[in-house]
Amino acid sequence: MPSVLLNEVGLVYPALGFKSALTNRLNLKSDSTLGGKLIAGKGGGVEALQGITLGLSGGDRLGIVGHNGAGKTTLLQVMAGIVPPTKGQVHSEGIVSALFNVGIGMKMEATGIQNIVLNGLIQGLTRKEAEERIPEVADFSGLGEYLLMPVRTYSRGMVMRLAFSTATAFEPEILMMDEWIGAGDLKFRNKAQSRMKTMVGGAGIVVIASHRIPLLRNLCTHFLWLEAGRMKEYGQDPDILVRFEDDARKRKEG
Repeated sequence: MPSVLLNEVGLVYPALGFKSALTNRLNLKSDSTLGGKLIAGKGGGVEALQGITLGLSGGDRLGIVGHNGAGKTTLLQVMAGIVPPTKGQVHSEGIVSALFNVGIGMKMEATGIQNIVLNGLIQGLTRKEAEERIPEVADFSGLGEYLLMPVRTYSRGMVMRLAFSTATAFEPEILMMDEWIGAGDLKFRNKAQSRMKTMVGGAGIVVIASHRIPLLRNLCTHFLWLEAGRMKEYGQDPDILVRFEDDARKRKEG
């Protein structure tokens, strides 16, 4: 059974002299809503995350919201094991597919089909097993003959289609996605949402950070509101999204 557990996780990026050399001279102050608090003292640093504690198990779907710079993508990277925390512990069980930036992990000079096979090999499949998934990816992505062309010739939306279709075709136990999943057209977004629900129905875990509140409300079972790299609200209450929207509206009006 897949699981993701975070216990008092924090992350500090070293400032490399930024605090002493620039902040003192320019009197820079960080926005209190952003996950970029400057830390005084020897070495200094930027505190991106602090005190993140949560647990997810099979069937859970976590939606992460927060204003720009709140630490959503950073948290995803820590949860996926891409960036190690400087405080606390992260423990996960299961195969993870992380879709954060369009094109990351893609061989841009290779064709779509070659990228499908490569992704399968990375996931531990044999070449034969990876090649057997090509028709499924081709059908779901709707890319047709473009799969025979180098990925560098694709539009952003086409790369997104290929990346999502490939990642989910190899049945990850934990799927983590950033805002970019909304780059496709409405028809593909609906297909993607349906596939995520199907995947979770097989006891998988989905974690998605997005500003698309209707998507999160329809898809997710758990909700996390990040502010300045900290947990402002967390739980299964969908009204967390309502309160976040109200806060965003007030900030815009103010």
